[in-house]
Amino acid sequence: MCSNGGTWENNRCICSEEWTGLRCTRANFCEKGTYGNFSFERIPVGRYGSSLQKCGKNTLNADNPIATALCDHTENGTIQLQNVTVGNCNENLQTLEKQIDNITHSSSNISKEAQVLTSDASRLTPENVTSAAKVVGQIFNTSRNASVEAKVVAVTTVSQLLDASEEVFERAAAAAANTLETLTEQLEDYSISLSNQPVVNPNIAIQSFETPSGSTEGHTSVRFTLYQGTSNSLTSSSTCVNTNEDGCELNKQTELQIRASKSNATSYGFIVYQNDKLFQSKTFKLKFNQKIVSSTTNSSMHKGHQNVSVDMAFRPQHNPKEFQLNSYACVYWNISMKDWDTKGCEKEGFTNGFLRCSCNHMTSFTVLMNFKKNYEYPESLDTLSNVGCALSITGLVLTIIFQIATRKVRKTSVTWVFVSLCTSMLIFNLLFVFGIENSNKTLQKSGNDTNDLDSKDNKILTEDITVTTNLKCTVIAALLHYFLLVTFTWTGLSAAQLYFLLLRAMKPLPPRFILYISLIGWGVPAIVVSMTVGIIFSLNFTDPEWELQYREEAICWLAIPEGKNFIKSPWLWAFILPVTIILVSNVIMFIVILVKVLWKNDQNLTSTKKNSSLKKILSTLSIAVVFGITWILAYFMLIDNNNIRVIFSYIFCIFNTTQGLQIFILYTVKTKIFQDEASKMFKSLSSSAERLKPLRPFTELRLRLRMYNMLRSFPTLNERFKVLDPFIVTEETTLSESEETKASI
Repeated sequence: MCSNGGTWENNRCICSEEWTGLRCTRANFCEKGTYGNFSFERIPVGRYGSSLQKCGKNTLNADNPIATALCDHTENGTIQLQNVTVGNCNENLQTLEKQIDNITHSSSNISKEAQVLTSDASRLTPENVTSAAKVVGQIFNTSRNASVEAKVVAVTTVSQLLDASEEVFERAAAAAANTLETLTEQLEDYSISLSNQPVVNPNIAIQSFETPSGSTEGHTSVRFTLYQGTSNSLTSSSTCVNTNEDGCELNKQTELQIRASKSNATSYGFIVYQNDKLFQSKTFKLKFNQKIVSSTTNSSMHKGHQNVSVDMAFRPQHNPKEFQLNSYACVYWNISMKDWDTKGCEKEGFTNGFLRCSCNHMTSFTVLMNFKKNYEYPESLDTLSNVGCALSITGLVLTIIFQIATRKVRKTSVTWVFVSLCTSMLIFNLLFVFGIENSNKTLQKSGNDTNDLDSKDNKILTEDITVTTNLKCTVIAALLHYFLLVTFTWTGLSAAQLYFLLLRAMKPLPPRFILYISLIGWGVPAIVVSMTVGIIFSLNFTDPEWELQYREEAICWLAIPEGKNFIKSPWLWAFILPVTIILVSNVIMFIVILVKVLWKNDQNLTSTKKNSSLKKILSTLSIAVVFGITWILAYFMLIDNNNIRVIFSYIFCIFNTTQGLQIFILYTVKTKIFQDEASKMFKSLSSSAERLKPLRPFTELRLRLRMYNMLRSFPTLNERFKVLDPFIVTEETTLSESEETKASI
């Protein structure tokens, strides 16, 4: 509904600075153009823009803009460039700082130069911020007697300074914290001298209120309200000030409101800062832009914190889809501590969408809010996934038991490669079914993850985002990562083993083959996972949410970043890349085995042609399942077409969640040993049933006899469906064994 980058908040569009209107479709900027001798890029309304012309290289202010221009509305409502100010290329902020003593006589020139020199916030350094703060702070100093025009321009300079980066202000505060505090104090004194005239810039709004002349008593209360416009920038229509209970009501567009009462003052001053950059806290780190409101009066009583009552209401500015408000603290800026403090302030609760506070003194206030991230957790595994995984788990358990229990009957050792593959696949399926969901999902849905907005405990937290860590989920993600890599590694080793067995039959297997492949199959994935977690932790250990650089929060699996970070993601380098290499090599060996062994033309094939073709198909399926060929379907799920992606998602789910069941059918159920044992078991059960219930009806006995005869025929059917079991290979595999296996194909 919102065009040109606008966002939908509080049932309305909040536009970027360059657009306005109900749907952010009306231009709110001056187009790129020329004014006089200077050219300017696009400038949003209410802001000054820097000229494209720069000072010469041999000047003191080299490579900085020569001039600035204001984009504003004219009297007839059109938007155009105004107030072009040309700077002195032989002046910079450091030289202006040395002219502070001349402010009384040259305040307008000094203020304009400071405004030009701070017009490009991206070029500001900590030294620039400190020098500019000193200059404009002295312009606001009442003892300097600067002109009214100079002070208005100085407010613009402060607004431009607040566009500088957070890092620049942190370094400036560390070097000269007193300078920033002096500036805010001078601004407070300036705010009560405006005679009801507001001064508003995109990052700072100053509003004063004076009682009517002739009044002998102060008003019961004065209420100042800030409304949100069509953008996040402050505008002249953003502020409202009134007395007692008249006007300036709270509504959906109200961002904050402050009411001062029980004071005998005749002048009130209010300041709103767009962010907290002038208030650098040592204990609380803000990741959200938080407005600061300052109030002061001309009464000396408020300095002693007596007979003053300040009530405030703040509307939290956040995206409720991404963050959940968890708690807040009502604070003021303690000048002596140079930090936020709660003394004299109390929480009044969260009502009608506003955080309410009350304090018994006047200064700079804000609410320090704490949020929790709102994650969109996926639904639980669907029926198809659960059934498929359950069948695979059952099939893999039976296959492992069968391989171990029948090793003597089959006159061979346990097939180590095959059992290792089944074991890793079994553990992965168990972890997937019982551990893939993040336990934080249950907390969020059950409501146990509650907040304390109505708590009266006015306690300052250290950060505005509470990190909800889950070490268990991280461990599960690492185990899933490990065992899936192990599974793919063993598919690659199975392919290599079958290649040696069938295509290099004249050569024995390499010495200590089982030992080497065991180290590769179980060891290499462990190295990959350990290095991945170790590197991510070493690069992000200072971040309490470092785990989310490795895994997702929605599920306990590897994080899949978007955009530019994709190329640096562990999901790509520690999973997709090695899996792709294994799959490509498996596909190549699969094709070679099909062409040179399984589907090689046999001229002697005559009467058994149909049976031979069926055996070839089953042999092909048997090898494809163990080689993990069906995992190639996952790449089709990356297609940027929702319909195609959904189709391949279902196909992928059917083939790969039942991979364990396929192995059980092709490598256990079809074997003659299994069928013989199953026949004996059913025969025994049938005999036991006959002894226990000899008087059963004759028809039921006939039915059981037919079932028994059918089961006895399994060995005969086995001759038709017998396919290659390529995994009866041990360290002592001989040439004759490999030749026999090749012949059985």
